[in-house]
Amino acid sequence: MTGLLTQISRHPIKGHGRENLASVGLLAGACLPWDRHWAVAHAAAKLVPGWNSCVNFARAAKAPALMAIASTLDEATSIVTLTHPERGSIAFRPDDPADLPRFLEWVGPLNPSDRAQPVKFVTAGRGMTDSEFPSVSILSNTSLADLSARMGQTMVAERFRGNLWLDGAAPWAEFGWIGREIRIGNTVLRIDDRITRCSATTVDPATGRSDAATLSALKTQYGHQDFGVYATVVTGGLVAVGDPWSLI
Repeated sequence: MTGLLTQISRHPIKGHGRENLASVGLLAGACLPWDRHWAVAHAAAKLVPGWNSCVNFARAAKAPALMAIASTLDEATSIVTLTHPERGSIAFRPDDPADLPRFLEWVGPLNPSDRAQPVKFVTAGRGMTDSEFPSVSILSNTSLADLSARMGQTMVAERFRGNLWLDGAAPWAEFGWIGREIRIGNTVLRIDDRITRCSATTVDPATGRSDAATLSALKTQYGHQDFGVYATVVTGGLVAVGDPWSLI
């Protein structure tokens, strides 16, 4: 089974925007560089050193309006620019405490008032992905097309906040790759686990409003709530949109 890598995405601040890349260098045993590098802890968070689970952070599953954020990262300066259709744009350094009040003022209206409010940025020395191990997510365009057809509604890739999107696989074939390795360009990744989805996928990334019964569709049509797979980088290297992929 072979095909092409069609999209590379990263999310510098977990739950707060997405950015498409033409290429990226992957490192063995690491997340996609700068993906979920920061996360926004809320006032009820019970944090431990290092990686923490998503329940500790502001995220679209509880604050749907966050899904409409787009982001860009200047790696040289660590300046993140966020843009939202209702809040405009803001540029800041998540690592600079002086910039935190401006960010909290900007993002505050996007969080429901009856939920614990965002209070600070945290980092973990690795991507704050939803997997306990440093992962890169791999998703299939054909599975997305199949889900869209069954729902009678076009589902865009941004709903699923993935890293690497592939063309060329049979729909849902990726679930049969668990334990196998995949070569993308000159890199090799091991497919480790399926990704179980949350209510963030029900939200339109253009508006930040829930408009699709994604989870119930997955459950009734396929008997699960999974979409995409987590992978571990075994052999690092540069990957670029248009690179071929193949199972090993």
